[in-house]
Amino acid sequence: MTVVIRDLRPGDLADAEAVVRVRRAAQPFMVTTAAGVAHELAGAPAAKCYRLLLAETPDGRVVGTTQVGLAYDSPEPGQSFLNVYVDPAHRGLGAGSALLRAAEEHLAARGAVDAYAWVIDEPAHRAFAERRGYRTGRSAHFLRLDLAAAALPPLPRTLPAGVELLPGSAFAADPRPLFEADAEVASDEPGDVPTALNDYQDWLDGIWHDPSLDHELTTVALVDGAVAAFSAARTDGRTRYSSAMTGTLRAHRGRGLAKLAKNDSLHRARAAGYTEAFTGNDTGNGPMLAVNDWFGYEICATETRYAKKLGATP
Repeated sequence: MTVVIRDLRPGDLADAEAVVRVRRAAQPFMVTTAAGVAHELAGAPAAKCYRLLLAETPDGRVVGTTQVGLAYDSPEPGQSFLNVYVDPAHRGLGAGSALLRAAEEHLAARGAVDAYAWVIDEPAHRAFAERRGYRTGRSAHFLRLDLAAAALPPLPRTLPAGVELLPGSAFAADPRPLFEADAEVASDEPGDVPTALNDYQDWLDGIWHDPSLDHELTTVALVDGAVAAFSAARTDGRTRYSSAMTGTLRAHRGRGLAKLAKNDSLHRARAAGYTEAFTGNDTGNGPMLAVNDWFGYEICATETRYAKKLGATP
């Protein structure tokens, strides 16, 4: 059976829902929504050259999808990314190969030199990438917490002197302090491609206004009135919660503020009816893995970052 590769149609709810269905089938530990998928495309700056590609069967069923674009916020030129998802029930139709080929062509045409892709650390997935010229790199874990049953650490009765916890929604009128905190924390995250968040409007469009970002369940720790740490929350609006980023500014590290913020966010998420919590960590990020182990998270999957020089022969 031949699949057709096409772009997601902007504003098409059925297309966005199809992407959610495929992603959840391929990686059930991801938290994604149709509104979030639509925002990925609408909120992407032109410099990202972002596309959401769909693999569709002749009867109109979407069986695979790819997100592809340039790492425009990296100080190192020529970097790019692509991630391929295929519904396990429809593998073997050539959807993955066709999506990958289209994504690489798109990136090469826009001057990309290196393409990075996350691949589930299972033999079939690794073999797929390696046959097509991709070479293994760093790895990361997906972790899950049964939020309904977890014995979360108790919330402190009193906070340390000068420390205050606020929801992200408290910054609705002026989120710039959160942008500045996110920029510093993101620059220290382990990764193959360095990131420099330096465009406030891009951050507003792409991150702050993402409908999957739950401002109310995001927790921000302040020290003497200034942002010191935060735990950003994404949700599906129903039962699934995900820690999008948890971090502490350099001047405040070693005081347990990230743990404090995340604990507050998890407690409030459970009170709001969320029953599953997910997060992800680079396997080399020992401090955050220790924090998540303290909360009771368990590894549910591992993925490996693969890289390829575009134009190289497999």
